[in-house]
Amino acid sequence: RPFINTPQATGADQAVGFGLVGFSLLLFTYYTIWVIVLPFVDSDHVIHSYFLPREYSVILPGVAALILLLCVGTFIGVITWKNRKPKKVD
Repeated sequence: RPFINTPQATGADQAVGFGLVGFSLLLFTYYTIWVIVLPFVDSDHVIHSYFLPREYSVILPGVAALILLLCVGTFIGVITWKNRKPKKVD
């Protein structure tokens, strides 16, 4: 039993977790309908008014990926910068 002293999640942690899962599920459902279902629906149907133009279905995930890569790169850079050892002067 390696996790014998693992603390349990508090109510606030669980609420945040459920909120993140709910948001992710909502976002996944919206994007799936937008990209997979909408092209097969007539362009004059009222459902198209609830979604952005189709060009954004490629642009938004691309921008999100760039922001994610920037954040990961910045995090790695900061950790590397903090853990570097000073050069010894002989």
